[in-house]
Amino acid sequence: MGELFRSEEMTLAQLFLQSEAAYCCVSELGELGMVQFRDLNPDVNVFQRKFVNEVRRCEEMDRKLRFVEKEIKKANIPTMDTGENPEVPFPRDMIDLEATFEKLENELKEINTNQEALKKNFLELTELKHILRRTQQFFDEMEDPNLLEESSSLLDPSEAGRGAPLRLGFVAGVISRERIPTFERMLWRVCRGNVFLRQAEIEDPLEDPTTGDQVHKSVFIIFFQGDQLKNRVKKICEGFRASLYPCPETPQERKEMAAGVNTRIDDLQMVLNQTEDHRQRVLQAAAKTIRVWFIKVRKMKAIYHTLNLCNIDVTQKCLIAEVWCPVSDLDSIQFALRRGTERSGSTVPSILNRMQTKQTPPTYNKTNKFTSGFQNIVDAYGIGTYREINPAPYTIITFPFLFAVMFGDMGHGVLMTCAALYLVIRETRLLAQKSDNEMFSMIFAGRYIILLMGIFSVYTGLIYNDCFSKSLNMFGSGWSVRPMFIPKGNWTPETLEVNSVLQLNPSVPGVFGGPYPLGIDPIWNIASNKLTFLNSFKMKMSVILGVIHMLFGVTLSLFNHLYFKKPLNIFLGFIPEIVFMSSLFGYLVLLIFYKWLAYDAATSKDAPSLLIAFINMCLFNYNDPSNKPLYRGQVGIQCLLVLIALACVPCMLVVKTMVLRRQYLWKKHLSQMREARPAENLETLEQTGTSSPTGLTQQGTQKFGGVRIGNGPTEDEAEIIDHDQLSQHSEEGDEFNFGDVAVHQAIHTIEYCLGCISNTASYLRLWALSLAHAQLSEVLWGMVMRLGLSSRSGGGFFGLSIIFSAFATLTVCILLIMEGLSAFLHALRLHWVEFQNKFYTGQGFKFVPFSFESILEGRFDE
Repeated sequence: MGELFRSEEMTLAQLFLQSEAAYCCVSELGELGMVQFRDLNPDVNVFQRKFVNEVRRCEEMDRKLRFVEKEIKKANIPTMDTGENPEVPFPRDMIDLEATFEKLENELKEINTNQEALKKNFLELTELKHILRRTQQFFDEMEDPNLLEESSSLLDPSEAGRGAPLRLGFVAGVISRERIPTFERMLWRVCRGNVFLRQAEIEDPLEDPTTGDQVHKSVFIIFFQGDQLKNRVKKICEGFRASLYPCPETPQERKEMAAGVNTRIDDLQMVLNQTEDHRQRVLQAAAKTIRVWFIKVRKMKAIYHTLNLCNIDVTQKCLIAEVWCPVSDLDSIQFALRRGTERSGSTVPSILNRMQTKQTPPTYNKTNKFTSGFQNIVDAYGIGTYREINPAPYTIITFPFLFAVMFGDMGHGVLMTCAALYLVIRETRLLAQKSDNEMFSMIFAGRYIILLMGIFSVYTGLIYNDCFSKSLNMFGSGWSVRPMFIPKGNWTPETLEVNSVLQLNPSVPGVFGGPYPLGIDPIWNIASNKLTFLNSFKMKMSVILGVIHMLFGVTLSLFNHLYFKKPLNIFLGFIPEIVFMSSLFGYLVLLIFYKWLAYDAATSKDAPSLLIAFINMCLFNYNDPSNKPLYRGQVGIQCLLVLIALACVPCMLVVKTMVLRRQYLWKKHLSQMREARPAENLETLEQTGTSSPTGLTQQGTQKFGGVRIGNGPTEDEAEIIDHDQLSQHSEEGDEFNFGDVAVHQAIHTIEYCLGCISNTASYLRLWALSLAHAQLSEVLWGMVMRLGLSSRSGGGFFGLSIIFSAFATLTVCILLIMEGLSAFLHALRLHWVEFQNKFYTGQGFKFVPFSFESILEGRFDE
């Protein structure tokens, strides 16, 4: 149970794997997903490692599979995902897989090449068919005498005036439709108007054989006279990428050529259909197994990449690997090694040997589908330091609760809960669909967070008695309708009609003899001073929740100090911190509760202001006549608390730094004495308690007022401590620098003391966001729903339906999504900055095990 609140205990282990069994052992470890391999060859180039050729072969197979997958997607063929997790193929099976993928790739490339050539030929014949059809129409139109005379005068006016017969040449072709205006302008300018252009659009788009896109083209025919213009026209057509086709001059030849082209088109269409059918059959067969092939290749590549991280002994018969793994899973890891050895057929067992190391292990927190979302929230701030307190278990409760304090509304909470319940109930089916929508995937991953936020919002909505900006009169109001200035009797109807605002007497009991049973009395929803009352209540509630939350965070730091055996941090860190916060802000919380209990409706007018009282307390100003004391002896108690809080500052700022310096000097002196004298003389020196050169005895260093407060050794531990432990600073190159330690401690102290003030003020966002949400909900109801409910005409039902649709849309978009996201971000900030910084350093690195599951999810969930 303790592992839930801390990261898993990790160990560094050494694996000795036989060469013939290494592949299968790593395969089993990948299926288990509980070990993180270390690179034992950091100085070796990637291309110089032992299994680089196998990795290249796997990458080549992966490339071929991606090519096949691209062709399958291009053909709109669905790939089958049966959820099968095939075993890793043996190394000897790689040759068969390579041959299969090579044959499939070559076949597809050949089919694509032939199909592209056939489509290109088909496109040319189709364009020629349109040219023959359109040119015949052009020539039929040119037989009109008026058109003939017009074209002749355009080509050569001098020859047309003499009446000499014209011998015109022409070219016909096809060009993209969007290039026609530029093409026509270029012909006119280059040929100086001595050509005659006719063009017509092709109705049906044509398929580009290279890209497969649909292209709109037009048929054109250009008449000219002379070889010089002919050369110019052909160069212009070539520049505009126009396709020119031979076109006979006589109608009979054009007719015969068109009949031949149609016959060839029919034959070519038949061949194209057969080729496409063959291609579809090949791709459909590949689509059934391509996912299994991908899994096998990815697993093989991951195994060889992992084997490249291992060392090889001098006999070339054994691979040596170092892995980080959880101590609780050592039995499972050893069983996986035995299973891999048996699968490979090796007779020599693999060996797992735990190693002692001073290196910091990675941080590993076991999660499930419920806790993973909250752990991700914590990890987004920083990966926890190894074995320090994990905030995630506490975040499961505090995060949705603080969100609900800002979002408190029964109606909106029910809507959020229903949406999250839908995702939770149908999570299996939604996971199987593997949506590519990033926004939906993010919301789905936090479905349990949203569910708890909705449930807590319903609870806080009951406390606020707020449901879509309206209060529920569940128990009847606790206020009496008897007026303040009429001791006996109630208001008359005439009084209610004349006065828009009336005042109730809080001292007159109503239906109940005490406070409202649950939440806030519904009569406050119609009171003119509603905001004044709710603001006071929510502001004090925010301070109470914030101080409790921060005190809890400081308390958690105690468990870190106890676990890491740092008593100095307890006596000169935790205790001053908790006393400082409790003396000031804990006392403020007690004042809030005392004021609620000490003053009733009759005496509330004389209640002093807590804010002014707290300011006067910190400034030692007790001569303010406008703010009377809350209780007898308040001045003395408050002065004592302020002095205690001020005394905690030098404890954190100066005393801890000096104790650390004295500990370092004593360790340094003890180390020097061990080097200068024999061990027996040093033992005598320690037993007699001889002073160090600085005049500090060991007993004085380790004890402070009879209590051990140092992190160093005691008198008994000093006798058995070795030289390595004493010179740890010098070994790690981390020499004690008094200036650096003093500056660091000063920054920490100032940050904590000022942070107590700023963090307490930061929790007032609970009040501000709650007020903003309630006001937005009230404005939306007053500006939208009131219009539909106020209509009394016959068509009011239809108007109410339209208005309710608008109200529902605005509620979801503004109050649920926008306000929900705002409250989520503020709750996130309260946990990251105000709560976690009291005990959570987050300076570790994450445990990333070698796992086939994570590798394959990264591939197929993209």
